[in-house]
Amino acid sequence: MEDQLLEKHNHRRLKLAVSGAAETGHCGEGAMDLAKELGREIIRQDGILISGATTGFPLWTCIGAKEAGGISIGLSPAYSEHEHVDYYKLPLEYLDLIIYTGFGYSGRDLLMTRTSDAIFLGCGRVGTIHEFTIAFEDQKPIGVLEGPWKTHEVIKDIMDKGYRHSDLVLFDKDPKKLVERVIELVKKTKIK
Repeated sequence: MEDQLLEKHNHRRLKLAVSGAAETGHCGEGAMDLAKELGREIIRQDGILISGATTGFPLWTCIGAKEAGGISIGLSPAYSEHEHVDYYKLPLEYLDLIIYTGFGYSGRDLLMTRTSDAIFLGCGRVGTIHEFTIAFEDQKPIGVLEGPWKTHEVIKDIMDKGYRHSDLVLFDKDPKKLVERVIELVKKTKIK
């Protein structure tokens, strides 16, 4: 009876965050397709997608998640729907739920990474690096998607020049394999 009751609760489903560039002019050919496939794979592997409720790479993963019939939750830097749309110019589409943090980008980044069981990074800029460093310091499993962008090289460089490496940071070009590998890491630390 207790097992049946627990199965009805979504807290057992993995909350997998995606971080990436909101402005994607530098991401390279095929970036949108890779992002959408990452979103689909998170859902296919029974995850719930968490994002920063933004445009670009994270939005593309949300589109993929919704195409796969999954749940997509966004954490907005804004304090309201009006600020989200009018001030930050962020989308409402492809998100089942938007949590309005009111903490700006840096506070939103902290909440997003801490809300998640793991974080995936795609094509990114400084904000993506910020989310990486938070997740790294919090010892979260991190999946870095390699693609026609330089973000994965920057992250490797940060770890090399910072003299800190971690077995919790995984790199892969294949979204399916990357999600599988990160989920295996999460399962080792998840409360059963």
